Amino acid sequence: METERIDAAPAPEDRADLDPAERGDSPIEAAALTGITVTPGLRPLAAPEHREAVARERRAEARPARREPRPPASGSGLGDRLFDTVTAAFAGLILVILAGLLLILVLQAREAIQHFGLGFLTGQTWDVNTNLFGAAPAIEGTLYTSLLALLLATPVGLMVSMFLTEMAPRSIRASLGFVVELLAAVPSIVYGLWALIVLVPLVRDYIQPPLLDHFGATPFFSGYPLGLGVFTAALILSIMILPTVASISRDVMLAVPNSQRDAMLALGATRWETTWKAVIPYARSGIVGAVVLALGRAVGETMAVQMVIGNTYAANWSVFNTGTTLPATIVTQFPEATTPLHEASLIELALILMVVTLILNAVARLLVWRMTTKAVA
Repeated sequence: METERIDAAPAPEDRADLDPAERGDSPIEAAALTGITVTPGLRPLAAPEHREAVARERRAEARPARREPRPPASGSGLGDRLFDTVTAAFAGLILVILAGLLLILVLQAREAIQHFGLGFLTGQTWDVNTNLFGAAPAIEGTLYTSLLALLLATPVGLMVSMFLTEMAPRSIRASLGFVVELLAAVPSIVYGLWALIVLVPLVRDYIQPPLLDHFGATPFFSGYPLGLGVFTAALILSIMILPTVASISRDVMLAVPNSQRDAMLALGATRWETTWKAVIPYARSGIVGAVVLALGRAVGETMAVQMVIGNTYAANWSVFNTGTTLPATIVTQFPEATTPLHEASLIELALILMVVTLILNAVARLLVWRMTTKAVA
């Protein structure tokens, strides 16, 4: 009797090795066995696609970790040690030069420092006949003209940089930016002559009279329409430092990522709102650095200020009165210094000017660091 061969159904553990289609499972059952989430109404992945995805995941897990980059070689060679030594020496040379300048100025001004002490900083008199010298009017004039020039130049320079980076057509951006930078290369003596010939009559005839008529009773605008004075010196200083503020601020704004602008424009902001609320805050630390750098130039400017400020050694808050500054006093009186005390007093003025410049640079670095820290936080 011939026995009929009947294939037994595969064991449960063997059924797991079969494809869902061979087992006859429904899509929901196949998803439960294979670990695929199936949403009703959507077609699940076919078995070959699933196996390929699983294989990719396994290959990714079995892939060895990427090797870390090789650490830099230690400078053990003679050339590396020589390079490190030379660069460190040149970096230290800056400190040596700065310390040498301060030391020479202190030694040369030693007689005035010993004679007047701290009273030199608060003294109001500069009398060569009696050898009585005080630096207060020169210090006040330097800070007054520099801050007033900064107050006049910063808004204009900022607007120029905003126009060059955000609103000017591309056809004139490069040429107009070149003209702005070219103003920084003009010698100060040229600015001084132009101010003496053009700016002084303009201020005397058209600016001072109406201001005196309306604000002459205030201590800041009292005096006579002479043309020469603190206001004219601050005006020519503002023209001289304007290229510094505008060019550096423009470079900083150009470094702002376009994603900042695109994000504000996508929110419906205007071009002005985008510039004021996205570009300016992002470039704030660089703009502050540009302003303080311009202030440093204004503090140390000599010839242009000396030609239009009037060179009167007196402290006065009126912008229409004549006055003096530390550089103007030094350049005017140093050729005529006849006594050792007079010469030492002028050198002490130079020492004070250098200390003021160092303090301004330190304050600038502190402001930039604090703004950068707040922006990162």
